[in-house]
Amino acid sequence: MRTAPPPLLPVFRSRLQGDVLALVCADPAREWTIEELADRTRQPYQTVAGEVRRLSVAALLTTRSIGRTKLVRADETNPYFEPLARLVSMSFGPQVVVAEEFADLAGVDEVVVVGSWAARYLGEPGPPPNDVDVLLVGSPDRDDAYAAASRAQDRLGRDVNVILRTADQWARADDAFTRQLRGAALLRVLPRA
Repeated sequence: MRTAPPPLLPVFRSRLQGDVLALVCADPAREWTIEELADRTRQPYQTVAGEVRRLSVAALLTTRSIGRTKLVRADETNPYFEPLARLVSMSFGPQVVVAEEFADLAGVDEVVVVGSWAARYLGEPGPPPNDVDVLLVGSPDRDDAYAAASRAQDRLGRDVNVILRTADQWARADDAFTRQLRGAALLRVLPRA
């Protein structure tokens, strides 16, 4: 079955291709198993293995085997690596970068990407997003939350906006903005389901 190109950046053949590249390019020194990539992208092992094969043939990924386990990483020697890494980071990387930068934030129950970036990622048509909106459910220290957003913004090359809601505010949805958020595209990045 042929999949449509992703609305975030339709030059890639599929959202899975962008997701795999975003994960691998975010930390090019890290080696991933195909099982780890399948788990993180929530796609079947065989589908991810096929994408890894295609990207390896294109010399964008390198693979090596240890026993029956295949390890995958970015091919940093490819002259396209740096511009490609930047492109996938801006297009598919927000969920990866947001998860990394907000992972150790104390007092956070959930980290959710909302707004236009989440909508495009989830397939809703519309103009390319200019920023990334991050909902933090819990009671984090504001300074720590904004510092994490600043680090994510530096890595992504686009604005990262933080929206804070306590768990009670999020559950009750008493205000119009929270109700609007709950009815919009939501991409939960932490904790991972």
